[in-house]
Amino acid sequence: MRISDQQRADILRYHFVEKWRVGTIAVQLGIHHSSVERIISQAGMPKVERARGSSIIDPYLPFIKATLEQFPTLTAARLYQMVQARGYPGGPSHFRQWVAQLRPRKTPEAYLRLASFPGEQAQMDWGHFGHWQIGRAKRPLMAFVMVLSHSRMIHLQFYLNAQMPSFLDGHVQAFAALGIPKVVLYDNLKSAVLQRQGNAIDFNPQLLALAAHYRFEPRPVGIRRGNEKGRVERAIRYVRDNFYAGRTFRDLHDINEQARHWGTEVATKRRCQSDPDITVGDAFEQEREALRTPQAAFDSDDAIVAHIGKTPYLRYDLNDYSVPHEYVQRTLSVRASPDEVRIYDDRQLLATHRRHYGKGEQIEDPQHIEALRQHKDQSRQHRPQQRLYRQVPDSERFLQIAVERGQSLTRSVRDLNTWLDQYGAEQLQLALQNTMAQSCYHTQGVLQTLEQQREQRRRPAPLAIPLPDKALDHPPVKAPSLRRYDQLYDARVKDTSAATTIDPTDIQHD
Repeated sequence: MRISDQQRADILRYHFVEKWRVGTIAVQLGIHHSSVERIISQAGMPKVERARGSSIIDPYLPFIKATLEQFPTLTAARLYQMVQARGYPGGPSHFRQWVAQLRPRKTPEAYLRLASFPGEQAQMDWGHFGHWQIGRAKRPLMAFVMVLSHSRMIHLQFYLNAQMPSFLDGHVQAFAALGIPKVVLYDNLKSAVLQRQGNAIDFNPQLLALAAHYRFEPRPVGIRRGNEKGRVERAIRYVRDNFYAGRTFRDLHDINEQARHWGTEVATKRRCQSDPDITVGDAFEQEREALRTPQAAFDSDDAIVAHIGKTPYLRYDLNDYSVPHEYVQRTLSVRASPDEVRIYDDRQLLATHRRHYGKGEQIEDPQHIEALRQHKDQSRQHRPQQRLYRQVPDSERFLQIAVERGQSLTRSVRDLNTWLDQYGAEQLQLALQNTMAQSCYHTQGVLQTLEQQREQRRRPAPLAIPLPDKALDHPPVKAPSLRRYDQLYDARVKDTSAATTIDPTDIQHD
């Protein structure tokens, strides 16, 4: 309870001048007696000890003290179960108050203020800033923060995950903006430390590759020793309060643009903690000479291998990106940065797309879709031609030479398919062989040969049944009625027996 200045003055006057007891003062002012005792003790008087009566917990106090000395972190709930098993009849609330008083207290640890030389050290950590809903995807907004320990210069970059590609890209951007220090301090996150046993540390191989490229020392702090990287912890708090609060952002590009402007125009103007006479920007200019400039950027792209299914799309990070239709049912490689997705076949670049962070989206290149439509149209046009090649093998050579001699391919294919339906594949194959043997490559010559073959076989002329082009693969065939032939046969029999003439107009047609 907060005691006002008026109450404080009244407590001191009642106790020292009027000689009131603590309980009387508490009743008159309507406050707890412990607050009255605290005010009196702060004025230099020893705390008034009141005689304590017996309590139901008294027989169990030696057991509680001994147990807490052996197990200092044992929970009050577990300890309550242990004393209940020994006959304690009290409730849990009163018991917890006693445990809180009897539990051994750790000796407060004192910390030294650490100083670092210019260009010696930087500290890095992630800051979580809630989630963004992008389409159907809920993405975490993560801030990559690196601060130079000497000048307190901050580099801030936002990502929609804290995965290894973002971790590496954050270093690339930070070193390009700040320079390269000798040492970078990390928490024991998986991107930096795979496993650790004391001082035996198994670093992430990708972090070691990054450190070898930029020639710095990655150094994780002690386990549960966040105070060793307190500069970046305070920097994240400063970003949360001074940059993120009260701002609105359209997308990832917008928040990073605002963060870049804030880092150069606002954060650099705060006073340097090691030297209050200068700003952080001034201290950074002095430290810049001790920082190394990167010669070449580290390849931080996410590299994976993906299989293309029956549709010309490649799935990456919850979304589908289009590829040329020739590469369906193939395995391709993907290289993705925070801004774009590139798709390769070995080393050949097939497609480049702007990266999307939604879920279930189809990102298409209009050229890919148009090429697929044209391919489908051409396939539809070549379907009758392929049918001829499949059923009448000599038709391919016939059409090739016919086109060379100026004949229309479309008309020739249409005629041959019509005669294939009327005369059959065997007769058309024989007619093509006989026609080409005479060096004739015109469809009318094929028709004449087919008619000659029909007359030699004494077969009736075929019925002309027009078929649509789309039905050439599986044309619908309707059986014709034979009643007219029966009527002709009956009339011929009557003519033979009665020697009469039949008028064709008397024949009934269906």
